[in-house]
Amino acid sequence: MRVKWYRLFFDYLGITLGTFLMAAGLLMFLEPNTIAPGGVTGLAIVIQKVSQVPMDVTNLAINIPLFIFGIIVLGKAFGAKTAYGTATLSLFIRILIIFFDGSINATGDLLLASIFGGVILGIGIGMVFKSGGTTGGTDLAGAILNKYVTGLSTAKLMMIIDLVIVAAAGIVNKNVETSLYSVISLYVLVKVADFIVEGLNYSKAFYIVTNYSEEISKEIFEKLDRGATALKGKGMYTGEDKEVLLCVVNRAQVTKLKDIVYSLDNQAFIMVSTVHEVLGEGFTPLDKK
Repeated sequence: MRVKWYRLFFDYLGITLGTFLMAAGLLMFLEPNTIAPGGVTGLAIVIQKVSQVPMDVTNLAINIPLFIFGIIVLGKAFGAKTAYGTATLSLFIRILIIFFDGSINATGDLLLASIFGGVILGIGIGMVFKSGGTTGGTDLAGAILNKYVTGLSTAKLMMIIDLVIVAAAGIVNKNVETSLYSVISLYVLVKVADFIVEGLNYSKAFYIVTNYSEEISKEIFEKLDRGATALKGKGMYTGEDKEVLLCVVNRAQVTKLKDIVYSLDNQAFIMVSTVHEVLGEGFTPLDKK
């Protein structure tokens, strides 16, 4: 029980820090330059430009009904962490507005604003996602719409919503460059968020088609201290039964594994793919997740 509370504490701490960074990125770089990188926060920037309604108010006004509707349509898939993330983002936006008396423009250079705003917002969103939360927004809207527009995936619906918001930024600012800079910011945001969630600690999965599976497996065990799994396969051209070895190694062992395979079977067929998360013995223990 203590471990569960420990994890829960750090999850909420991650969401708190993440939403603070999101608020800082929005107010320091994006909002002052009307750069709207999609999402409800981007829409809030557009609405503030048109009507002077504060971002934190718009964020809550849109996300609360979305959250309630999401529970009705999707069930309890979006729980306390989503509500907490939505609330803390609006809270931090309001706190920073009050603290800086509404003006925190770090730069008037649109390119710098779009890049650094995207980086800071991406780090914040990545931290929220990594902690198991969301801040509502287009991911929730996309999931809801997917229940009714079954021909499009949730990801595509999210992209459509984000592109509409990006276009709206250029319209309200009467400058197509604003939309173009918003696209840059959206791209940077997504890449940075993915990096935060996936990290650099990736592994490599090897699929090895060979006639020497026993010998190669033994060398893998002895020299790399890794396991291997034999999968049953069949060569459709020759009609012969084959064994396909599946083995996951860290980056430092990639070259060593290739050398092992080709020293025993230089006719082996190898496929290598990047794996961003591996759980189990020799990697991240299951009880750490």
